[in-house]
Amino acid sequence: MPNTKSAEKRVRSSARKQARNQASVSRLKTAERKYLALVSTGKADEAKKAFLEVSSAYGKAVKGGTVKANTASRKRSRLQLRLNKAAKAAAAPKA
Repeated sequence: MPNTKSAEKRVRSSARKQARNQASVSRLKTAERKYLALVSTGKADEAKKAFLEVSSAYGKAVKGGTVKANTASRKRSRLQLRLNKAAKAAAAPKA
C-alpha cells in the first residue's frame, strides 16, 4: 500500500503505463504470428505486406518506449531473412 499521495499517483501511473505496454506487446506478437504463418505456408506476396505491418508496429513500439531499438532491429532483421528465404524457395524451379 502506498503511504503518500505521490506514491498513490505513481501506482495509478504505473498501472496505465503497464496496460499501454501490454497492449503494444500483444499487438506485436499477433502481427508477428500472422506474418510467420504466411511465410510458413509460402504466400510470399501476402507475407511481404504482413512484414511491412510488423516492421511498422516495431517502429511504433520503439517510438513509444515499449521495445528497445536494438531488439526491434534484431527482430526486423530476422523476420526479413525468413521472408527472403521463403521468396527464394518459391522462385526456385521445381524439379
